[in-house]
Amino acid sequence: MTQRSRAQRLAAGGVTASAGAAAAPTPLYVTEISTMPTIGWVETTDAPSGITIELPGKATVRKATVSVDGKPVEARVYAVDSPDGGTVFSVHDMVDDRYTLEDNLHRFLESYMVNTAEPLTSSEVRKSTVDGRPVLDARLASESGGEPAVGFTRLIADDDHFVQVMVLGPAANEKALEAMHERLLAGLRIP
Repeated sequence: MTQRSRAQRLAAGGVTASAGAAAAPTPLYVTEISTMPTIGWVETTDAPSGITIELPGKATVRKATVSVDGKPVEARVYAVDSPDGGTVFSVHDMVDDRYTLEDNLHRFLESYMVNTAEPLTSSEVRKSTVDGRPVLDARLASESGGEPAVGFTRLIADDDHFVQVMVLGPAANEKALEAMHERLLAGLRIP
């Protein structure tokens, strides 16, 4: 059996977090984030929604159709795997009030556990609004497998979309991962 990195497992849990279904996205791996400026940031656009984000490299896209309350929901996951960091950006074509952001976070954490058999917890959960849209930010942590991991996620409710941005890596790199996450959020544009 091939052992997957924590970032791969995070992505596997997050592809369809809002729907509670499982699909394995592109593998991710975070080793060490040494210097943020060396990353070649690339603007990436989710064509169906027009949502853009700057990612730390060229993304691999995985598309999925998941069932939410018995109805098909299209989802796209943009993943970047590089020696400097692992990121996942996903867009689900669903009305933002189908579930609360807290429900979506809970579904994501459950999906991660189902797909990886590792617990992932959230802390420092904060609700706010950005550009008039409800958002939920959380710190993520996993202590399984001998190497503690940390990450950050933002869940966003848009009129016709549920959007999630995540990073994950070794706990020793927490400050650098947080800086990467802030850079991701600064480069996110929802029309």
